[in-house]
Amino acid sequence: MRTFLINFAAVIAGIILGSLVNMGLVWIGPHIIPPPAGLDMTTEEGLKQAIPLLKPVHFLMPFLAHAIGTLAGAILTALLAKKPLKPIAPLLIGVFFMIGGILNILILPSPLWFSMTDLVIAYLPMAWLGFYLVKKMRKPETITE
Repeated sequence: MRTFLINFAAVIAGIILGSLVNMGLVWIGPHIIPPPAGLDMTTEEGLKQAIPLLKPVHFLMPFLAHAIGTLAGAILTALLAKKPLKPIAPLLIGVFFMIGGILNILILPSPLWFSMTDLVIAYLPMAWLGFYLVKKMRKPETITE
């Protein structure tokens, strides 16, 4: 039971960190790559109207927010999860954020190329990468209990 609680807390911490990283990158995105002049991207309705007018470069920061947020959450989860380190807890982070990505696509229709790239690369592969990086970082003797 103790292991479950530790792993559960690790997943919650990963979701919180991943969400903060995601929101931070989405927030600074327009400051790095400004949207076309005259578009109101502060509301859901404004975003729906603006998305068809955006160039591919404008989708870079949302993609990076999704990918880096998932990666950060998975790394934290893998670091906090009970040993022996298994991929399930970090992959739960990927699943959580992938569900969010699917809901985002349903609410704010985006170009098919972006939706597919985002769903295929930003979530489960980044969660696996987070697990893999932590596993490689730890010495073999620290991986077992």
